[in-house]
Amino acid sequence: MNFPSYATLALEMVEPHVLVIKLNRPEVANAINTQMGHDMLDLWRRLTDNSGDVRCAILTGTGDKIFCAGGDLKERNGMTKQQWVAQHELFERAYWTLVEVPVPIIAAINGHAYAGGLETALACDFLYAANTARFALTEVSIGIMPGGGGTQNLPRAVGERRAKEIILTAKPFSAQQAADWGLVNRVCEPAELMPAALETARAIAGNAPLSIRQAKKSIHFGLQMELKTAYRFEVEAYNHLVETEDRYEGIRAFNEKRKPVFKGK
Repeated sequence: MNFPSYATLALEMVEPHVLVIKLNRPEVANAINTQMGHDMLDLWRRLTDNSGDVRCAILTGTGDKIFCAGGDLKERNGMTKQQWVAQHELFERAYWTLVEVPVPIIAAINGHAYAGGLETALACDFLYAANTARFALTEVSIGIMPGGGGTQNLPRAVGERRAKEIILTAKPFSAQQAADWGLVNRVCEPAELMPAALETARAIAGNAPLSIRQAKKSIHFGLQMELKTAYRFEVEAYNHLVETEDRYEGIRAFNEKRKPVFKGK
């Protein structure tokens, strides 16, 4: 599909079904300003409404030191309450839309991910990180608190007690600590980060697209349900795949000992 040209995001289809998205404000540590909020919300909506050829996306930052420093505090300096709340409502819609994008999104954390930058990463499906990256939710140190899903997504990744320590101290932690605590799936040398993320994205994109979407949906929403209800939700998601062309193709390819050609139908 054709995407518009965004002022704060750089997009590239690096393979037929893999989209790389870069937060692209390197002059201000890829900080999230109002324009980036509009750009991200528009992109997540497009990927939700019609992802076209995109079967997996990688979200990273421009440069080799910063993934995203969080909200642009220079833009926020002097905002009235009304302006601040209006901007934050835009950011909220962007975060919530990202969480429910049906296409898997891997966060490739190329550098520091602080505050809203870490919250953006937490809204992705899973994270790979350069070993030089550092993480923090610093909001309580400037008189606010995480408001982009951080108080909900972080404890679901690292547990309640660890999340309280991270959020209430506002102290940074390393990529290795993030991995040890369950926040990051894989830690890489900086030069190996994007190749590793691309290898995983390629594997995801090679599987049946409708199956990927249904499995992601079942995991995401099932975790919010009582277990027996979640079992039933899983079966409903499964049953949507039984009469798809890709299901027939997958079984046929297995029996013919060849690689399946999935069409997302």
